[in-house]
Amino acid sequence: MKVAIYSRGVDIDQEQSLNALLLELSRYDITIYVYGELVNNFNLVALPGKKPLIPFASSSDLHNTIDCLISLGGDGTVLDAITLVGDTTIPILGINYGRLGFLATISKDELSLMVDALVNRTYVIEKRTLMHLDASIPIFGAAPFALNEFAIHKRDTSPMIKIHTYLNGEFLNSYWADGLIVATPTGSTGYNMSCNGPILFPDSASFVITPVAPHNLNVRSIVVPDTSVISFEIEGRTEALICALDARKEIVPKTIELAVKKENFLIHFIRLNENSYLSTLRTKLTWGLDKRN
Repeated sequence: MKVAIYSRGVDIDQEQSLNALLLELSRYDITIYVYGELVNNFNLVALPGKKPLIPFASSSDLHNTIDCLISLGGDGTVLDAITLVGDTTIPILGINYGRLGFLATISKDELSLMVDALVNRTYVIEKRTLMHLDASIPIFGAAPFALNEFAIHKRDTSPMIKIHTYLNGEFLNSYWADGLIVATPTGSTGYNMSCNGPILFPDSASFVITPVAPHNLNVRSIVVPDTSVISFEIEGRTEALICALDARKEIVPKTIELAVKKENFLIHFIRLNENSYLSTLRTKLTWGLDKRN
């Protein structure tokens, strides 16, 4: 079995977590790939008599023979891992060392249980839709895709912008707002939800378009099929605006032409049998709990 490990590795807790995971994996005959910056910056435990750790630096070092990529951190770390995995079909397993954990759903206290599930393959694979961005100028390099959302946003304290939006080439609406979000079902519990957008189930085959601080009170979110191509033209008093794919952003001219559609590949997640989407919603959003008690 081959397992890759990725983490942002920003503090000593990450080092302790990584060493704990390495010790758990060392109980089995597993070839371990570790993100190069972690090898260089951390004091990793020696695993005598075991296979040496293999560092990797980028997505080009990963291949389809790897059985799993383990992400140590929060949801942001999982989003980073997705740009590494790309279209390789390597499933991602997120161990949550962050706060909310919609994507990294496995607790750091479940390491032994998680490794046993990996080795015995007693887990579930979930497939999630991605969003692809086409632009009239090159942006976001080799990873113009997002798991959560694509967003257009005004810069800092600049006035609101006007976003002309088209659905399969047909005019939909002009949004006077601070910005506009197009979210996947996975991303519907993120930025979209914080802007009062609806929550979509992962298999709903939809995108949701949600304005950010719209000036028109009659403007609401709209759910569209994920077979749609959604395109944009932007007007504004400033010459530049922000485009974001998940946690990545770029400053672009307002004359840019943008369109989003469903990506032609899926991202695979590993889920332990005990952790369903509904149980994640209930836990993370504290549904069914009365905080007054």
